[in-house]
Amino acid sequence: MPYAEEMKTCGYCAEGEYLAAFGIKICELGATKLYLFKEQSHRGRVIVASKLHVSEITALTDEERNAFFADVNRVAKALHAVFHPTKVNYGAYGDTGHHLHFHLVPKYADDEFEWGGVFAMNPKRKFLSDAEYAELVASIKSAL
Repeated sequence: MPYAEEMKTCGYCAEGEYLAAFGIKICELGATKLYLFKEQSHRGRVIVASKLHVSEITALTDEERNAFFADVNRVAKALHAVFHPTKVNYGAYGDTGHHLHFHLVPKYADDEFEWGGVFAMNPKRKFLSDAEYAELVASIKSAL
């Protein structure tokens, strides 16, 4: 699929219905867009996506890469402040979706679900009400 055509169906570029399938936009940061992942088996799970439609981190200049990781770090600090996880896992996947993004997944030692292992991409285990999503979005935004 040509690059311009691919962007039309990319959830991070087109947003709209493509984004609504998996996430809720929280805000834009310097080099990234921040989304709440709708499946909340790990309370506070978010996605930090580049504002640039690139598939690989190697496609970024040094300046762009540093700005991307500064945003990832900023979001991780906010997650620690709001949710107090035991650990945050970082995952960068995308074999079929070619847009650079990181999943930041708070993990909790007192939650037997996936503690000590790799998080599932979408376990379809826990979804929230609109009010609960709005509360999570507000709490994350307030810590950024």
